[in-house]
Amino acid sequence: MTRLIEQAFELAKQRFSAIGVDVDAAMAQLDQLPISMHCWQGDDVRGFENPQGALTGGIQATGNYPGKARSAAELRADLDQAMSLIPGPKRLNLHAIYLESDSPVERNAIEPKHFANWVEWAKRNKLGLDFNPTCFSHPLSADGFTLAHSNPEIRQFWIEHCQASRKVSAWFGEQLGTPSVMNIWVPDGMKDLTVDRLAPRQRLLNSLDEIIKEKLNPEHHIDAVESKLFGIGAESYTVGSNEFCLGYAASRQTALTLDAGHFHPTEVISDKISTAMLYVPRLLLHVSRPVRWDSDHVVLLDDETQAIASEIVRQRLFDKVHIGLDFFDASINRIAAWVIGTRNAKKALLRALLEPSDQLRELELAGDYTARLALLEEQKSLPWQAVWESYCLRHDVPADASWLGDVRNYEQQILSQR
Repeated sequence: MTRLIEQAFELAKQRFSAIGVDVDAAMAQLDQLPISMHCWQGDDVRGFENPQGALTGGIQATGNYPGKARSAAELRADLDQAMSLIPGPKRLNLHAIYLESDSPVERNAIEPKHFANWVEWAKRNKLGLDFNPTCFSHPLSADGFTLAHSNPEIRQFWIEHCQASRKVSAWFGEQLGTPSVMNIWVPDGMKDLTVDRLAPRQRLLNSLDEIIKEKLNPEHHIDAVESKLFGIGAESYTVGSNEFCLGYAASRQTALTLDAGHFHPTEVISDKISTAMLYVPRLLLHVSRPVRWDSDHVVLLDDETQAIASEIVRQRLFDKVHIGLDFFDASINRIAAWVIGTRNAKKALLRALLEPSDQLRELELAGDYTARLALLEEQKSLPWQAVWESYCLRHDVPADASWLGDVRNYEQQILSQR
């Protein structure tokens, strides 16, 4: 099998070379593009603060596939298994509720020590860590408001939580030698008609300003703000809308988070990347699959996933765009979901790197739209799969669907015992 893959790879290199694409350079670039896997796929967004508590904030994980992680140790073991089947560089995105402590810790009192085991695990695995304050599934978020709350005491609690989260995030970056991107998303909004839409947004703006007023080393920590169209329980009004977050990120020069499921069903984030990059220094992408709006299905190698990857590569945004995943499917094996989604995101990046983008850009500038379309379509049939399989072999992971056998064995030996 290995010999056949190697033979196919050599032929593929020749095919791509004929259209001016350096396959080895593309693979080398892919090795510089880590994807931040999301920890919450492994336990249905429960965390370890109060794993029996109800999910709120418009978040819902559907399904009850056996074997979800019940502790941080189990979650790390599951991540180890998933990451062993995914080629190339990876990161991990943590939420604040994935802390570890022998006694209860309020969210505004979290400290780096509560995530020490995660950092040690990341060091062993040569991973970067990203972070998120958790502004949902808490008694003080029960009425649907956090950083935009009209009660100053509740609002202050969430400000302090986000400030504490920034310190954790910066510690990640300091310890691991790669900046942690901390994404702030809040569920604030209303189910029905809203009279005053301005006041909550003014409060959210003030809260965010208070959160980020302490300057942190950008080599350790990057702030990002994430918008949403609406959520369950906030169908009529979302405080942190796209316009709000884009305006905030542009005016404060923070990173902007674009989530594939957080817009109108006819919108796609691939078309927003080039616009946002004119105004903000960095983007954080949450790549997901919104079957029905923000349903967070496992990422496929579909048109929009490919369009997102192509936009990153065509504009050479490698140092300005951070790629993360965001889905939580509890109806299938959770480890398989990680593997499928992350491998697909990497496949999309590889296909984009194998595109003759310089030639296509020249045709476009010359006004030869006929040749541009013809080449765009013809290059889709080139043997990128052979390059992918060779890339997997170089990273000592299965090149085909045989990885599913490893997941099944892990399910029988580990997950079925939980």
